[in-house]
Amino acid sequence: MPQRLTSCCFTGHRPEKLPWRYDERDPRCRDLKRRIADAAESAYQTGFRHFLCGMALGCDLFFCEAVLALRETCPGITLEAAIPCPGQDGAWPPDQRARYARLVAACDFETLVSSSYTPYCMQRRDRYMVNHASLLIAVFSGSPGGTRYTMDYAMRRGLTIVDLPVTAE
Repeated sequence: MPQRLTSCCFTGHRPEKLPWRYDERDPRCRDLKRRIADAAESAYQTGFRHFLCGMALGCDLFFCEAVLALRETCPGITLEAAIPCPGQDGAWPPDQRARYARLVAACDFETLVSSSYTPYCMQRRDRYMVNHASLLIAVFSGSPGGTRYTMDYAMRRGLTIVDLPVTAE
């Protein structure tokens, strides 16, 4: 397993908490995707080689795509899909399920954190990622939920956090 000191994980909001929701053509979404890609590249430039992604709808998938694009030009990158439970994508729209399947298949590692769905499997996935990294890149609007939980947990664990704020405008 890759070294914690050279591992970076990610947390961010699902589409429902983003002002543009599912409209990835929105200029604010395109800007966020660029900032995520820039943060991943900056992490690489400072020595991070292993990236962990929780594979949730929205920002997680943006991060996964950014790291896969970075892997095309930067040697030594590995990407791990940290999947909270089987069927994570079961209720997603068909286009997003296809995207998820394609992205998971492109990852170097796939870690199934819980063998079945539980009310806490998403938090368990988040703790797994934080426990295996020393840097957290976060897209955060200030709202309560899983992203805030992950950031709080990462702070308690002493991770460096790169915050990519998103406003509700």
